[in-house]
Amino acid sequence: MNADSGEVKWERWQKERRFVRELTGLYDDVYKKVLEAPRVFKSKEIAFQGGPVAFGKHIISAKIPESATQVIETHIEVLAPGGESQKHGHLNGAVMYALEGRGYEIHDGERLDWEAGDAFVVKNSCVHQHFNADPDKPSRLLVMKGKPVYMFFHLLYQKTVQLPPEEPIPGWEEWRPEE
Repeated sequence: MNADSGEVKWERWQKERRFVRELTGLYDDVYKKVLEAPRVFKSKEIAFQGGPVAFGKHIISAKIPESATQVIETHIEVLAPGGESQKHGHLNGAVMYALEGRGYEIHDGERLDWEAGDAFVVKNSCVHQHFNADPDKPSRLLVMKGKPVYMFFHLLYQKTVQLPPEEPIPGWEEWRPEE
């Protein structure tokens, strides 16, 4: 929400969300349903949300009813060439794997450089932001975290300190990530 106007700019962070799904029924029925849940999720079938600089899509999370797990959340974050994400913090840690590009992180004021093939850890309670250091190519990060477990135990701290840019990077006004 834009603090000055009350206008919703980033619906993703301002609408009701599901963090843990209810599991109800007879044990055998619940067990069977979990075992029959899909094991492969086609990320290309899930549309990116966000923009015009930072885009993301959840692949496995509690908000996807078919997910066989509620303890791991995975999503893909893509930054436009020269782009940056929101500056934020959350109680749960995360492991991030750079699928494409090169960039850096600012974690509690410390710069951490990365490139495709690198994995890095966002420590618990760290205020951080992701940056694409390449002015000509996008960066793509796979994010894996135990956020649903934290949410289930009411370890709720999560805060957006600064929203992603609202204006596109000059020269990349029509850019969107490839699915």
